[in-house]
Amino acid sequence: MLRRRRMVRAFQDREVDPAALERVLDAARRAPSAGFSQGVDLLVLTGRAATGRYWDLALPGAEARGAFRWAGLLRAPALVVPLVSSGAYHARYAEADKAGRARGPEEWSVPFWWVDGGMAVMLALLAAVDQGLGAAFFTLERAEAVLPAFGVPADRAALGTIAVGHPAPCAPGRSSTRPRRPLEEVVHRGAW
Repeated sequence: MLRRRRMVRAFQDREVDPAALERVLDAARRAPSAGFSQGVDLLVLTGRAATGRYWDLALPGAEARGAFRWAGLLRAPALVVPLVSSGAYHARYAEADKAGRARGPEEWSVPFWWVDGGMAVMLALLAAVDQGLGAAFFTLERAEAVLPAFGVPADRAALGTIAVGHPAPCAPGRSSTRPRRPLEEVVHRGAW
């Protein structure tokens, strides 16, 4: 499954089995979470009306869509916007079982809501492959217009968007010609 995972940028004009999509969403829900804060939410858009509205807001106008390199991405039958709430982590680390024993988010080396959100995205991408689907994670253009239009609370921040569907033939991305760093160059055993 890991070797089959890739960013799919073109989709067939075909719906996703709702049960398969639920399994993808459930996998994302099960991502690790610092202190089991569970500060990740998923905005799920399916159907042409909802996904079309998303694209109308994210890429408004024919000019924006005409200049968009990955037109096949616009056919994705499901869009999932992973969102994080830093407040969930601050609240969790103020609870009695964490107070005094665990450092709070303000002392962490990284904001773990972003880490946890990234893990949820990766599990969703892998689960899509496991379900025989394709998926791509990409930036959420114009989040300031998209999120309020779908009623997302102001205290949530989007990581991007995951497109899910049945893959269609597509030219590889420009970055795909770059070689992957060899394991010996990435892994530092015992010391750098």
